[in-house]
Amino acid sequence: MSPFNRRDFLKTGVAAAALPSLGLDDTRRYLDGPVVAYFGRVLEKAKRDDGALGPKKTLPVMLGLLDAIEGQARQVKPGVRRELLTLGAEGAEFAGWLYRDIQQPQAAVFWYDRAMEWAQEADNAALQGYVLLKKSQMAYDERDALRVLTLAQAAGHERWQLPTRVRAEVTQQEALGRAMLGDPLDMVRGQLDTAAALLANAPDDDPEALGAYFNGHTRLLRDAITLTEAGKPSMAVDLFSDVLSTSAMSRRDTGFFNARRAAALALSGEPDEAAKVGTDSAAVAHEVKSARTMRVLGEVLQSLDRWRSRPTVREFRDMLNRAG
Repeated sequence: MSPFNRRDFLKTGVAAAALPSLGLDDTRRYLDGPVVAYFGRVLEKAKRDDGALGPKKTLPVMLGLLDAIEGQARQVKPGVRRELLTLGAEGAEFAGWLYRDIQQPQAAVFWYDRAMEWAQEADNAALQGYVLLKKSQMAYDERDALRVLTLAQAAGHERWQLPTRVRAEVTQQEALGRAMLGDPLDMVRGQLDTAAALLANAPDDDPEALGAYFNGHTRLLRDAITLTEAGKPSMAVDLFSDVLSTSAMSRRDTGFFNARRAAALALSGEPDEAAKVGTDSAAVAHEVKSARTMRVLGEVLQSLDRWRSRPTVREFRDMLNRAG
């Protein structure tokens, strides 16, 4: 799905039915109230559904919604336009994430850039910093260590006035960049500790607040990824196992973090367990169409190449071939 064909989804997406009780020609006078709130509810529902339905089923809804927001933002007063563009920036960032999950980076960049543009026009500083964080996370998908670090550092600038919870995530992301670049483990763990302290002091936000998904479990799972990059995969395995056994995450997220757990197991010299966890993860990735998870699992299989004759590794390879 191209980022430029979102109008193609209007016939089946949200935009065609966004206003079930109002005519589109009669919406202008409602845009300071129920319609803006309705668009917000559609966005939050799409975010909730993504973990269970996967990106390919969520994207048509998002592209339709973004088209509806963009179209209506042309017809309203400046104050309401800023409200709509703030919502549009949040939605565009989410669309960027969905394209990341199906491994279409060019489309993801388009929507991240659109999110930044709308956040700037809406004069929403925190959203601008947040989009920089997401660009840093996308740089990790591409294994671009230097951009992981410098984008995270840019996101952490005080000009953005980020909420405490988002500052914690940004700090952790900077630690990941430093780990990838080979900075000393003490420096990396010091930043992880700072992120933990920030998160511990973050207020209990509205579940729809910026970065509200970043909780204690998410932080620990990201810590495990950072420890893997820092050359401590055995420590990461223990952390992954502890969190995944107790955390209630979406099916898609469980599959992804199990892929990262399999990677740490492979690097720790545990081929059978890595292959078993990878096989389970591949089944989930195939179900929810997460190409990002499948990419990680492909890297795991490469790490297991010297054990390729083991039955568990052969089963894992067969599962990846079927899922792919």
